[in-house]
Amino acid sequence: MVNTGRRERRKLETRRRLDEVALRLFLEHGYDGVTVAQIAEAADVSVATLFAHVPDGKDALIFDDGSERRAGIVAAVRERDEPILKALHRFFAARGPYSSDLPPEHAPKRDLIVQTPALREYARRLWHSCEPELTAALAEDSGLPPDDPAVRALARFVLEIPDLTGTAPDPAAALASVFALLESGWPPRS
Repeated sequence: MVNTGRRERRKLETRRRLDEVALRLFLEHGYDGVTVAQIAEAADVSVATLFAHVPDGKDALIFDDGSERRAGIVAAVRERDEPILKALHRFFAARGPYSSDLPPEHAPKRDLIVQTPALREYARRLWHSCEPELTAALAEDSGLPPDDPAVRALARFVLEIPDLTGTAPDPAAALASVFALLESGWPPRS
């Protein structure tokens, strides 16, 4: 069992409090109606402390640091017993706007992200930060070099899928249609 020191526990508690306060304020007043100073005041920390915990500012308060999504997408490639595109489809289908099993308490946060352009853009940047790891996993799986254009293109396109489909009227259907296209290729012209 890992024993976390007092300093680390306090840092984690401050970050958790900042996240909770920011989400509450964003849901009450809208994302654009809340300032960093208001979040810091409501969380009883200074603005400098807020930025020490969250250097990217208020966008980052709704998200983790992206390490979970990087690990998850790489695991979807490496720890599978099905074709790679099916595994990636399943990975995305269990997340955010695609998931039908999202706990009810997570729905307001998901809806805030989907409805707020700045938060969608931040989420897009987080997905793009997964590109090196995903490219390496795809290359390893395929036996192709990581700089192969097909490997890089697949990684980049897969990471664009949340941005392309997450705000569709039926995100799960949009996700399925994009993966169907990837699995079959572009249809020939009739």
